[in-house]
Amino acid sequence: MDEHDMKEAAREAAEDKLITDAFQHLLDTYLASRHRKKVDIITKAFNFARQAHKGVRRLSGEPYIMHPIAVALIACEEMGLGSTSICAALLHDVVEDTDYTVDDIENIFGTKIAQIVDGLTKISGGIFGDKASAQAENFKKLLLTMSDDIRVILIKICDRLHNMRTLVSQPANKQYKIAGETLYIYAPLANRLGLNKIKTELEDLSFKYEHPEEYKTIQDKLASTREQRDTLFALFTDPIREALDKIGLHYQIKARVKSPYSIWNKMQNKHVIFEEIYDILAVRIIFEPKVRQEEINECFNIYVAISRIYKSHPDRLRDWLNHPKANGYQALHVTLMSKQGRWIEVQIRSDHMDEVAEQGFAAHWKYKDGAEYTEDEGELNDWLGTIKEILDDPQPDAMDFLDSIKLNLFASEIFVFTPKGEIKTMPAGCTALDFAFQIHTFLGSHCIGAKVNHKLVPLSHKLNSGDQVEILISKSQHVQPSWINFVSTAKARAKIQAILRRDNREVQKNGEDVLNTWLTNNSLELTSSVLDKLCDYHDVKRPEDLFLYLGDKKIILGEKDLDELHGKVNKEGNTSGWRRYVPFLHGKKNENDKNEENKIHQLFIVGKDFKKKKPVIISEETINMFIFPACCHPIPGDDILGYMDNKNHIEIHKRACPVASRLKSSYGNRILDAKWDMHKQMYFDATIEIRGIDRKGMLQDVAEVISSRMDLNIHKITINSDEGIFDGSIEVKVHDRDEVRNIMENLKDIDDLQEVMQIM
Repeated sequence: MDEHDMKEAAREAAEDKLITDAFQHLLDTYLASRHRKKVDIITKAFNFARQAHKGVRRLSGEPYIMHPIAVALIACEEMGLGSTSICAALLHDVVEDTDYTVDDIENIFGTKIAQIVDGLTKISGGIFGDKASAQAENFKKLLLTMSDDIRVILIKICDRLHNMRTLVSQPANKQYKIAGETLYIYAPLANRLGLNKIKTELEDLSFKYEHPEEYKTIQDKLASTREQRDTLFALFTDPIREALDKIGLHYQIKARVKSPYSIWNKMQNKHVIFEEIYDILAVRIIFEPKVRQEEINECFNIYVAISRIYKSHPDRLRDWLNHPKANGYQALHVTLMSKQGRWIEVQIRSDHMDEVAEQGFAAHWKYKDGAEYTEDEGELNDWLGTIKEILDDPQPDAMDFLDSIKLNLFASEIFVFTPKGEIKTMPAGCTALDFAFQIHTFLGSHCIGAKVNHKLVPLSHKLNSGDQVEILISKSQHVQPSWINFVSTAKARAKIQAILRRDNREVQKNGEDVLNTWLTNNSLELTSSVLDKLCDYHDVKRPEDLFLYLGDKKIILGEKDLDELHGKVNKEGNTSGWRRYVPFLHGKKNENDKNEENKIHQLFIVGKDFKKKKPVIISEETINMFIFPACCHPIPGDDILGYMDNKNHIEIHKRACPVASRLKSSYGNRILDAKWDMHKQMYFDATIEIRGIDRKGMLQDVAEVISSRMDLNIHKITINSDEGIFDGSIEVKVHDRDEVRNIMENLKDIDDLQEVMQIM
């Protein structure tokens, strides 16, 4: 045996040991669980999958079988699922990636496992239409399959979690696609199923790959403030421990530290810095009840005991005991004032409630042999019912579909009463009209108003927890297009859109006839390129909308439309040109005006030889080749990505841009990595908001910092003062994001200037 063969044999032996050890760890974890011990079938599934994936490797270089083992381990250890789920997890890629079929799986492992594997395969595979988004279609399938067996979606989440944990081996454009998809779909889905721990990890991993620098900064700050958090935790919990010991409870007190993603999200939404976030630390009391039936009463006993030590916040008592969240979550949340002058949230829950909080619905499922789940399915079924309603009338646009689902996924709950005193769970932020549609489509479509707590309110009135709502209807009332602007639930939106689409079909048909007649009179034919040109010219997204506007006579076709179709461009009134695509670039105006008409043609077009894995480089020379939409206003220094539009031009978005997050989750294959390579030659607009105590000379001090100390140009400044407090915004010309940060740091040194926030 030569040296090469010996190395190969040693490598194979090492890999075999790696695989065997990983599987043994899975078995040990399973045997330590409370499930019945069906080791034989798990071993059989492992051997089958190992054989099927033999010789195949992941991008990281490790044998492919390590992935199914890891997914099965997550299902077993982190979700508490049993043998059926573990087998399905081990086999989840076999049908998709090898020559074996679902029938083969059924013959060897039985119907139940085969159904789950089939469900998982359907989600991954499939052929989609050109206009349909693969991810949205996948998601649709996921939800349809889920209604047959919830385990399909649980294993899919395990699969996604392991993919996120091993994302480092993927190229950057894939990382953004998968991370964006995870944040948009899988994290809210995990949250809705009560998988709190997994939801948090999915969010943090997505954040880590999308904003690596910010992630590292927050991690470092959390590490450096750990000691003072530990001190605060010890000082705060010592008196609580004394009180609970007197009661004679078996309990644990844990510190819950806010996740990096949650911190960053709060920093973005509230425009605050890390040091200004005061709820990083929370405390969790987990106890074993003396009598299981009395665990809710015991939670309140603990609350009474600790509120004798610390003063509680009157508005921040959250009772999830008597009204659990839709994902099964139960706990009592109370916010107490520590002796150090800090508000600290305390979560009180039993060991069983804690298990449900961490594992969600997965902790509830008790499977019979080969049968369906039997208990605690009420809340989930309600949710699945809502989703089925949306699926019965699917949105024509994949984006709309994802958005309508997402409305329900993310929603936190409030409790609303009917006139007869029945409790209805509704998403927070819902309106009286949402409530009407929730009860019945007829009520919703004929709703003219509502009485909330016996007072007359409009349809758009936002409901609060504890409101009693009576819906008022009139048969003469019909669904209005404006309703879509203020409803917040997926169900109401789907119903309104369905009714409007039904009403619009007639108008669209008339619009299509108008267009056909006009084209015939002008010796033209109705083709897709003609439609695209007219849609672009009238700034309409879809042909259906164009037909609608023509039918409503909101658009009248004329000579300018003909010129557009024949390629005759009116130069005077035309605003095209690359400046329209880079709205925030400012140079010497007259210098570029002559060439503006031609520069549009310089936009980069993605060709066949374009390498998607390589980053798009944006420099002074290439910046006018890309489109910069106005949705997020990226400037050098921002984390960015590219998106290939329908015309193969490249749009540049911030990675955190809401439009980009939808694009990542729905058109992930068009996402590109993008990098800045700017050399402080060009200026960009940035807006900073300031707030503070008004005094003489404040404006002078602000101008002094920016103009004199930093030698930058103030483009515009607005200040409003009211009763000694002022707020304002400053628009400045900067080279990159670093300059914005420097300005903000310098502004913070000004006396009486309390808040400095970056807007764009």
